[in-house]
Amino acid sequence: MAGDGQQKRVPRAEDMRHIAQGFVERVTVGRRLPLDFSVKSLRVVDFLVDELRSGAVEQGLIARNLFGLGAYVGEVLVRNAGAEWVDLDEDQRGYFRQWVGVRMGDGMVRSPLGKVGNRYEGGGEEESLERYYLTLPGRVRVAA
Repeated sequence: MAGDGQQKRVPRAEDMRHIAQGFVERVTVGRRLPLDFSVKSLRVVDFLVDELRSGAVEQGLIARNLFGLGAYVGEVLVRNAGAEWVDLDEDQRGYFRQWVGVRMGDGMVRSPLGKVGNRYEGGGEEESLERYYLTLPGRVRVAA
């Protein structure tokens, strides 16, 4: 709340792996969710975003969960597609409406946080995060 003396910290690229891991630990407590940072786990992310859309989650937790899911999707790109977390410049922040994104192997910057928001707002198979990964240009195969 405004005036409570607390400022929201702006996420940085260097924080995102930790944020993604913390999200996984938080949402898997008591639930058997296969969130293992694999490409196939993006189906679970689609399901979780749809769960948020259904109203099953307290309204105050939706933004936090969407951010965590976006961090998770970005980390899947880092671990599996040769992407790297980057702090966005002023123009990129204006375009993506985010502070961080990922740079793909082809040099293009993408916003997994924004993509999760699109899935939440629009829903539907055309906004699938699994499909996003599979059709994303610039992916580089990463050795396990």
